[in-house]
Amino acid sequence: QVQLAESGGGLVQAGGALRLSCAVSGLTFSLYAMGWFRQAPGKEREFVAGIGWSGDSTDYADSVKGRFTISRDNAKNTVYLFMNGLKPEDTAVYYCAADRAFTIATMPSPYDYWGQGTQVTVSS
Repeated sequence: QVQLAESGGGLVQAGGALRLSCAVSGLTFSLYAMGWFRQAPGKEREFVAGIGWSGDSTDYADSVKGRFTISRDNAKNTVYLFMNGLKPEDTAVYYCAADRAFTIATMPSPYDYWGQGTQVTVSS
């Protein structure tokens, strides 16, 4: 049974930082590209960041470039999202997702597995 479990969300003031983690089980983690997406109320789910299976390639949404960093630890089957300089517009439920692919997809549809999400709220 494949499971993706996000953690690390919470309430933070604007300008603050959070680290999200996504622990993965039930699949060969090192064979999957991983992505972070977010969804705010009334909006579509959007790509935030992605990382290739080896960790050598990354991609970011323009809105988070320079503020967020994605990384992975294949020994721990975990992917991370370090978020700095948080803004109120970053408020959303953040989801991690796994895609059995060599490239990083920036749309939700190619991803095979999803976590339940973790809430991030940034106050002004």
